[in-house]
Amino acid sequence: MKEDKRSPEEMVVYTRTGDGGKTNLYDTTNIYKDEPRVEAYGTIDELNSFIGLAKHYIEDEKTTRLLHDLQRKLFDVGAELATVDLSILKTTIQQEDVDFLEDTIDDYLKTFETPTYFIIPGDNLASAHLHICRTVCRRAERLMVPLYKHGEISDTLLKYVNRLSDLFYALSRFVEETYERVDF
Repeated sequence: MKEDKRSPEEMVVYTRTGDGGKTNLYDTTNIYKDEPRVEAYGTIDELNSFIGLAKHYIEDEKTTRLLHDLQRKLFDVGAELATVDLSILKTTIQQEDVDFLEDTIDDYLKTFETPTYFIIPGDNLASAHLHICRTVCRRAERLMVPLYKHGEISDTLLKYVNRLSDLFYALSRFVEETYERVDF
C-alpha cells in the first residue's frame, strides 16, 4: 500500500476508507455501500445532479429559484437518510416542508389544464429533464420504502419525497405548456 504523504489540512477527495465496499454514515455508523440506506441517499444525490442539469433549460426565474431551493433541501433529505441517530442533525424534514411542496404543486397546476391522458415526456429539453427528475425521485422513494417499513425513516421524509416527485410532474407540465414544443 502506498504511503499517504498528505498533511491533515489538505482537502482530500479520496480517503481509501471505502475501498472494501463500506462507507461511514454521517453519524459514523459503518455499513456496506449496497445497503438500502446508501442506495436511497445516493439516488437523492443523483436527483440533485439532474435538477442542476434541468435548471439550465428553465427560462423563468421563479422556477429556477425553486429548483435551486429544492437542491438545498435535498441536502437535508440526504443527511437524514445518511444518519441513524437523527438527534445529531440540526434539521430534519418536517410537515411544513411537505405543506410547502403541496402549495407549490397547487400553484403550478393552476397554470394549465390537467390532461386526461398519459403524457409522453420530451416536448422540449426543459420538460424532458424535469421528467427525468420525476422518475429519479420516484426511484428514490421506492428505495426508501424498505427503510420506512422497518421504522428506519420517518413517514414525513417518505411523504416529502413522494410530493417532490409530484412537484416534478407539475413543473414538467408547466414547462410543456409554457415553452416551445419540439414536433417529431
